[in-house]
Amino acid sequence: MTTPHGSWPSPLSAADLAVAGTKIDGARYAAGGIWWSESVPQERGRMRVMRRDGVGAAREVLRAPWSARSRVHEYGGGAWTVADDGTLLFVDGEDQRVHRLDPETDAPVPLTAPGPRYGGLRAQQGRLFAVREDLRAAPHQRAIVEIPLDGSAAADDAAVTTILGGDGFFAHPVLSPDGTRLALVTWDVRRMPWEASEALVVDLATGSRTPMPGRAALQPEWLSDDELLFSHDATGRWNLYRAMPGGAPATVSPADADTGGGLWVLGQRWFRVLEDGRILAVRTNGSDALVLIERDGTERELAVPFDGDLSLEDAHGSLVLITGQGRRVTPGLWELDLDAGVARAIRGGDPVDPAWVPGARPVSFDGPHGPVHAFDHAPANPDADAAPQALPPYVVQVHGGPTAHSSGAQAGWITYFTSRGIGVLEVNYGGSTGYGRAYRERLDGEWGIVDVDDVLAAAQGLADAGLADPARIAIRGGSAGGWTVLSALVRGGMFAAGLDRYGVVDLRLLAEETHDFERYYLDGLVGTLPEAEQTYIDRSPLTHADRIDVPVLILQGADDAVVPPSQSEAIRDALAARGVPHEYVLFPGEGHGFRQADTIIAAAEAELRFLGSAFGFDPVP
Repeated sequence: MTTPHGSWPSPLSAADLAVAGTKIDGARYAAGGIWWSESVPQERGRMRVMRRDGVGAAREVLRAPWSARSRVHEYGGGAWTVADDGTLLFVDGEDQRVHRLDPETDAPVPLTAPGPRYGGLRAQQGRLFAVREDLRAAPHQRAIVEIPLDGSAAADDAAVTTILGGDGFFAHPVLSPDGTRLALVTWDVRRMPWEASEALVVDLATGSRTPMPGRAALQPEWLSDDELLFSHDATGRWNLYRAMPGGAPATVSPADADTGGGLWVLGQRWFRVLEDGRILAVRTNGSDALVLIERDGTERELAVPFDGDLSLEDAHGSLVLITGQGRRVTPGLWELDLDAGVARAIRGGDPVDPAWVPGARPVSFDGPHGPVHAFDHAPANPDADAAPQALPPYVVQVHGGPTAHSSGAQAGWITYFTSRGIGVLEVNYGGSTGYGRAYRERLDGEWGIVDVDDVLAAAQGLADAGLADPARIAIRGGSAGGWTVLSALVRGGMFAAGLDRYGVVDLRLLAEETHDFERYYLDGLVGTLPEAEQTYIDRSPLTHADRIDVPVLILQGADDAVVPPSQSEAIRDALAARGVPHEYVLFPGEGHGFRQADTIIAAAEAELRFLGSAFGFDPVP
């Protein structure tokens, strides 16, 4: 069938995206089964906990109205864990208290008092450790704590034991095998963890602290009572190191790739120490690879179907639970048998038809600050084609963060476009993770400059290569990505339309309204206030909204605490004042990112309808 790009008939509907939008948050082995948490878009994004024993059907352990979701640092993570006997421990998304659900019961018991938030739960040796955040009084306080399992702290906040606290940030608590010391990661309130963080060992009897060397430490794990394995980027790449507390670190299988990333959510695991001493590690260089490091230091890369956003959730013998996604599989949870060399999908992880999803192509373009890395998802539909010589419209996708990256994995929203004849280019602009510290630090002090230069260079390179219609290239992004969308539209000359999801528009307003975790993020990205106030004004898209002369779609969550609706409404009003074509959609009950089925459907349909209007094609339902 010959039909214009954008009007190709596709079997993938917006409703399918809501089903495909299920997100998995952690997995564990316990009580003879495999446990995991997954979102339920049809229930307003509720996070339920599931269990599967053997090859039997999965069953729901944490039922409605309960939802395992943490709001620590606003991005949460580590909202649940499970003890060896099958006792579920979780943070309820509504009250942020920790609760205990005993085996074969339906009524959770509260373990903490109302008020503080909890996340990063870790159950070890019959004890429960967590990250605690208390925003009730200034200055806000955070800590690594131990929570009694008997419920004694449910009405007495003082029964929660503080291991280490202050106004900084904390993550990754892990108990030594002999139970006498706790390792953790901490960083100053004025820094981001990828800029400078420290691994510490706390003696639980004396409270003494021993720092571990490293400038951006991640995920300490005990190799023995006296030795730790952790990741830090001494060489400009997050690599593994082993060290005695206070001793000099020794590298473990160094590589020109990252075993680590931006610590946005609690509970992420980039490596696992197996019972026999081998180490399974993620290595990121744009996309992810899995490497098995033997006890003698030799290593081999494993052939697995998943290669993006991997987290090594748990291990039992030679079996490892891994969450993530891939270029030719749907997002999911897998059990990897290292001895048999087989990966078994537990939830999701379905192969996709290569005729519809051929897989992203890694590409690089020359930019003013060096090479710009990206992934190209070309239009693909075995049942349709465009006229000879016709070039497709493209959407240039800008990830959020900005200290994050796109892995090139397939995603439902991408296929929703590519199956209709609209290409997608995911750009990892300077500042992205996954390519080392030097690439990441390109954005230092240059947010709104380097990111914009890079997406413009990538779009121009795509057009110059004859892969996209230069008159029909749109730019799409959320949060920090939305900032780059609007900043690129202000620059003008390349993009014919913009799709902005809860994007930043006014840096001074963001500095006033944003949450603790990112309170000083702008210091490194732009400059410190008040000294850099003029830079804040000059860089903000709102200041130059009069330069935007192409259609803009703005999508915003009404309950967003990271980028409040006031940001989107400011740019909406500025566009309306000048008569620039635009559409503003506010979704009630949504925060920073869309979780509800109705929202996912409405947002996808709005984007396709908007692109059809901007680029002159009729979308086929």
